[in-house]
Amino acid sequence: MKLAQISALVICLLGVPGISLAADAKGDVQQAYAAWDAAFNKHDAKAIGASYVATAKLMPPTHQVASGPAEIESFFAGLFANGVTGHKLEMIDVGGDDKVVFGTAKWSATGKDKEGKPSPLGGLAMHVFERQADGSLKLRLQTFN
Repeated sequence: MKLAQISALVICLLGVPGISLAADAKGDVQQAYAAWDAAFNKHDAKAIGASYVATAKLMPPTHQVASGPAEIESFFAGLFANGVTGHKLEMIDVGGDDKVVFGTAKWSATGKDKEGKPSPLGGLAMHVFERQADGSLKLRLQTFN
């Protein structure tokens, strides 16, 4: 009988980290969003590219899928060359497990209109992250409108 009680206790205790991982997902996504926004606002396309896994896909409103960090880096370098600044992600929802985490967000930035004047941009975004061995998150899939 004692063995059964001890086994049940061990199973319950082992389940607790899963609960804390789920609770940590929100903080982890907030941290990933803050780092991504910081890299964007420094116009650091290399840092943005480094935030994606090797097999990542970026699906922007242009319908031209960027595959892998180098193509994704190039996509964002193009935005920077066109004067897009002031990016901000505002979390809507987070979920997932200890391996895959998703986040949805409102995004905003400032671009330029046809006359070169500042023009607000914004929409919705969806991110799928893969948790890395060190616990950090890297993007596997991103789409936005």
